[in-house]
Amino acid sequence: MALTIPFDNSYAALPERFYARLPATPVKTPALIKVNEALARDLGLDAEALASEDGIAVLSGNTVADGSDPIAQAYAGHQFGGWVPQLGDGRAVLLGEIVPKDGIRRDIQLKGSGRTPFSRSGDGRAWLGPVLREYIVSEAMHALGIPTTRALAAVTTGETVLREAPYPGAVLTRVAQSHIRVGTFQYFAARQDVDALRLLVDHVIARHYPTADGPLDLLVQVIGRQADLVAHWMGVGFIHGVMNTDNTQIAGETIDYGPCAFMDAYKADQVYSSIDQFGRYAFNKQPDVLVWNLAQFATALLPVIDMERDAAIEAATEAVNGFLDVFRAAWLRVFAAKIGLRTTRQEDVTLIHGLLDVMETGQADFTNTFRALGTDQAEAQFTDPTAYRGWVLKWKTRLEEERLTVANARGNMADVNPAYIPRNHRIEEAIQAAVAEDFGPFERLLTVLSRPYDDQPDQVDLRQPPEPEEEVLQTFCGT
Repeated sequence: MALTIPFDNSYAALPERFYARLPATPVKTPALIKVNEALARDLGLDAEALASEDGIAVLSGNTVADGSDPIAQAYAGHQFGGWVPQLGDGRAVLLGEIVPKDGIRRDIQLKGSGRTPFSRSGDGRAWLGPVLREYIVSEAMHALGIPTTRALAAVTTGETVLREAPYPGAVLTRVAQSHIRVGTFQYFAARQDVDALRLLVDHVIARHYPTADGPLDLLVQVIGRQADLVAHWMGVGFIHGVMNTDNTQIAGETIDYGPCAFMDAYKADQVYSSIDQFGRYAFNKQPDVLVWNLAQFATALLPVIDMERDAAIEAATEAVNGFLDVFRAAWLRVFAAKIGLRTTRQEDVTLIHGLLDVMETGQADFTNTFRALGTDQAEAQFTDPTAYRGWVLKWKTRLEEERLTVANARGNMADVNPAYIPRNHRIEEAIQAAVAEDFGPFERLLTVLSRPYDDQPDQVDLRQPPEPEEEVLQTFCGT
């Protein structure tokens, strides 16, 4: 069955200094791992055609589909605080854009598709592990209701990728509202290319923020969307692990699932990323890093804010300084809902932090504790539940002020506290099985994680924290 993708490419219509135009590098013997049939339907694509021989040829980069205009996008960025003036898609090509029935334009990108002019010393390839990790975690995030890029398909390449050892190669087909990042703006600002900045601002406003009235209002709206995103990350115990400015997407989706992880036992300064040696991107530092990244975005926008420079700096600074209030409000909404509250008060911040503190002291599992609040199962998460019992008394008093019982609150909480998250040891288990050509654990995880708020009593082993010998202490980027 021939593959038809109704491409409607807008980014490739921008001047050529925005990207390098090139196809993916063909692979030896591509084979399908999985097509995301539900996502394909939502995008108006034929899942059967995607899984066909012609479809696999496109998904592996061996064939350029009709209407595709493959490009590798240029961008720069701060990586762990250090400025890198040229990054870009070093192992990805954007096949093109589609506009499905919902009217929201989407990019379709191949990740792990070979070298580009932005590859620097890299090989442009991905090995199977990171491809499966991103597939699992991005689809889990979608099911959790958190804005994210998504996985349309994954294929093996029949080639070997050398990292710490030889691994099977793979290519991920990623879908996003766009792949425009803070680093995209930084790329042109660093080159003092004001015309390109204006074009980029206009493109982003038309595509993502149609109500924005110019660059300054765009900044304000991006701040709001990013604050809400990171508040929701924290609500499920997610740690991005590499929040560089080139991984801060302007549309407000979670992007680039490299050394990411979900916490097991709650620890405020938890770090899993093997490359985050100084804890810059620890769980509790994510809001601080985000405001730093947004300050870099504001700086990049200064040349196109239609004011005298000092006034532009003052206005942009005021917008960035407003982030904290926006984030605090979003965080409070997320966590108040997690403890069953229908309204929020400023003093609820103290109540919520009180629970987090006793969870950390008692080494309680983040996901399972919130899921079971007010039950014996919650107490069982703590090495010593005494302090938790004291917190419950304060919680019940707060619930009474809303005329709620614990039973009422638990009904409210069921829709916001997941039973299932992609636990690190289960992802690792799925990867190791897949390397041995057993994709059963991968498929099982995807199925269970597609319904994270359902109890699924026949799958309860996937709710359990790791045993000491199963614990994953570090996660890796895979490049």
